[in-house]
Amino acid sequence: MDKRPAVTVENMPSELGPLAREVSRSYYEAAFPAHDMFHAKRVHDISQQLADEHPQDVDRDVLAAAAWFHDIGRPLERVGEIDDHDEWAANEATSLLEAEDVRPDQITAIEHCLRTHSIRASSPDPETLEAKLLFDADKLDATGAVGLIRLACIVGERSGRTGDRYAVIDDASTLSTGRPEVPDIELLRDWARERLDALYTDHGRRLGASRWSFMESFFEQFALETTADAEQ
Repeated sequence: MDKRPAVTVENMPSELGPLAREVSRSYYEAAFPAHDMFHAKRVHDISQQLADEHPQDVDRDVLAAAAWFHDIGRPLERVGEIDDHDEWAANEATSLLEAEDVRPDQITAIEHCLRTHSIRASSPDPETLEAKLLFDADKLDATGAVGLIRLACIVGERSGRTGDRYAVIDDASTLSTGRPEVPDIELLRDWARERLDALYTDHGRRLGASRWSFMESFFEQFALETTADAEQ
């Protein structure tokens, strides 16, 4: 006699996450490395890890879908076709999900996650648990070993833009007479610390502390390697 549990609507695996992954894929084709599909995948995985450790119930379907969609507007923002990738992604995802007959309450929840995932001052604060978990996951991917590579990529993307001098790692003032020729990477430290200080969840902050510890070691090693005779 087959004793397997009957498959009901309640315990059927949701297709919302996989649907969002497939629907969003083409939007990342023109993305630069710091905000590509691999970044979306890491944010998805980190957000689910944070959900595993959270004491409250999490709508994992909403969280998964939001992770896949959260940066679909980055390529357009990069070339100046849109001003706000958060707002654009929220509107675009809403249209895409409505066409797939996704439940309105799920679409509304995903839309809120997308509008609030950025750290920029103009971004609204996340109010739902899912939005806070997405925010934390996105910021954690800008820390640790992967985060250092991503932040360096972002600096590279922005360097050379007219008036965007803050994105230059090497501090020109260190080349003046009588000063050591030491590259300035304080920008990376500041960006990472700003994101870690903004985290909402306890487990996110614990993960952040571990990643920050690695980054501190990196910065110490960087200083060692760029200081004359320090390694001798």
